[in-house]
Formats: sequence, structure tokens, C-alpha cells
Amino acid sequence: MNDEDWTLLDRQALGVIRLTLSRNVAFNIAKEKTTAGLMAALSSMYEKPSASNKVHLMRRLFNLRMTEGASVAQHLNELNTVTTQLSSVGIEFDEEVRALILLSSLPESWNATVTAVSSSSGSNKLTFDDVRDLVLSEEIRRRESGESSTSSVLHTESRGRNSTRGNGRGRSNYRGRSKDRRSKSRNPNNSHSSKTVECWNCGKIGHYKNQCKSASKDHEAKAEANVTSTSGGDDALICSLESNEESWVLDSGASFHATSQKQFFERYVPGNLGKVYLGNDQPCAIIGKGVVKIKLNGSVWELKDVRHIPDLRKNLISVGQLASEGYTTIFHGDDWKISKGAMMVARGKKNGTLFMTAGGRCSIAIAAEMKIPICGTRDLAT
Repeated sequence: MNDEDWTLLDRQALGVIRLTLSRNVAFNIAKEKTTAGLMAALSSMYEKPSASNKVHLMRRLFNLRMTEGASVAQHLNELNTVTTQLSSVGIEFDEEVRALILLSSLPESWNATVTAVSSSSGSNKLTFDDVRDLVLSEEIRRRESGESSTSSVLHTESRGRNSTRGNGRGRSNYRGRSKDRRSKSRNPNNSHSSKTVECWNCGKIGHYKNQCKSASKDHEAKAEANVTSTSGGDDALICSLESNEESWVLDSGASFHATSQKQFFERYVPGNLGKVYLGNDQPCAIIGKGVVKIKLNGSVWELKDVRHIPDLRKNLISVGQLASEGYTTIFHGDDWKISKGAMMVARGKKNGTLFMTAGGRCSIAIAAEMKIPICGTRDLAT
């Protein structure tokens, strides 16, 4: 290639680059006559290895996090852009660090994938290319299987129900799955339900506890839960409450804490946070998140980033999210416990089929200082 051809190609490249620049940037490099001179001018303007530029780029890297439902390819492009810019100012990352940055920037719904990838490496170092390929493959798998990227494990409604409930619960002996049946069993004016209902207070058939005219039994006796367990369930922690909608379940299958009850929240932040799919493939919108506090014998257990999902029938406490926050959940023999470091958050012993909390009564802190007793069990009767 002779000098004239090179000059022509250089001027063409210079023109293309000028057309891509914004007006305020183009004025600063208007005097440059060659592509090399233009790129050198841009590099001196935006790629100086100054401390301020490094701080700005590192802050972008630390704050980079893939949003729920976003494209993995787009997130990878943003991550590579920032790391390339850091490389231009003299900050290099090896393969393992880049792989760890990618894993740590994934949203909470990817916790199971992050755990699987981290555990599979063993003592070997992760490489960025391998982690990138695994993440892209997981996105394709989720898309083809119809799973929401916000959660692939919130299938709480697929668990079987046991038709027999504990005595003294103030509910009919049969609880159907449909909303119609649940509404009928709670309607005191329904003639069918009133014939099968056993009063929680006096034990007689034909009326509910709030209709009972007998004197109330000892208040502490009502704190004892009576829940029928099913076989083969996950480890679970259940609040002993009067309605299914208020039950809290510690579940190893949930990606994050979730509840349908807005009144449980403190520091509630509304927002469109995507959707989750239940076991019946019903999409449920996530409309906000906040904090729920549980009081345990004078101490307060704070659940952070609890999602508000109005259509969810169970309130979930995620084992995975607890693990990411440093909590440890253990069921062993007749004992169970939840701890964080050297501090015991909750523990109890087996009482029949229940794993009850040790010591005084436990409660969930709700608005207006409501107190709700809590107990634990290994198997969940949904």
C-alpha cells in the first residue's frame, strides 16, 4: 500500500470517528488531522491514569449489578466495558478475580447458580470464560423452560396438602385448595361450614371461637401449635397463626424472602421488581420490598429485602438468603437452631411432631405492636 492509499484510508477512518462523537467532544479534537492524533487526544482527555479516573471507574465496577430480568449478554458487555477501561488506566484483574466479580454481580435469583459454580470449582481457580459460558447457558435454560429470571424455586404451591388438620384450630376438618372453599370455611354465616367447625375455645361443634360465649381458656395454652406434618418435606420454620396467609415458612427452595402481607413491612419501598411463577405456572408480580422484624425472647431478628408478592399464599423465609447474610440453619435429632456466627438467633426442641422454640414466646413484629406466636417443624403441611 502506497502513501496515497494509506492517507485516503486514514482520512476515511477519521471521518467515521468524528461522526460518532458528540458535538461537545468533536470541538475539542477539531484540529486533529490524522486518526492516530485524534485517538491520542481522546486518550489524554478520558484515559488519564489519574486517581480521580481510577476512583470513578472502580466505583462503577463496585456498583455494577445485574437487575432482575435483564439480559446476561448486556450485563457482560457492561462489565467488560468497565474492566477494559480500568485496564487502560493501569488496573488489571486476573481471570479468577474477573470470574468472581461476574458471579458477585448477579441478582439474588441466581444464588443457586452462584453456589453451584463456586462449589464445583473446588480448589481450582475459576476462569472468566468458563463462568461466562455457564451463566449464558443458564439464561438459555431458564428461557426455554419458561422460568422467570427473578426466581426459579418459588414453587411452594406444588407441595401436597394434608386433608387432616390439628384439633382445636378453629377451622373445618377439610381445607380445599381453591379460594372459594377457603372463603366458605371462614364465613360464619355459611351453614355447611358451621356444621363441621370445632370451636377453638370450648371445643364444641357449630361455631367459631369469635362467636363463642364461653370463658376464654388460659392465654398461654393457645400458643401451642398443632400442625399435621407430611412426609418428605423440606426443613421448615412455621409461625403458628390463625390463617394460612400469615404462616411464615423457612424454605431452602426460595431464592429470597417473600410475603403477601404489606402490613408486615417496615421501611417499605414500592416498585416493579419483576415476576415469579408458582407451581401452577401462575405469574405473580413483585410490587415492592422492605424489612420484616421477628422478635425472639427480647431480641430482634431483622429480615432484609423481603419481597412483596400479593398473590403469594405462603410467606417465605429463604434459607439461601439467610446463608448469604451469614446465618446457619441446622436440624439435628430433636433440636433445631438458627445462628449467626457465635450468636444464637433461634433454637428449640422436638415436642411431638413440632420443633418448638426454647424459652419464652416468640413473635413477629407487625404494625400496632401485634404479637404472633412462632414455632418450628421439619416438615411443612401446606
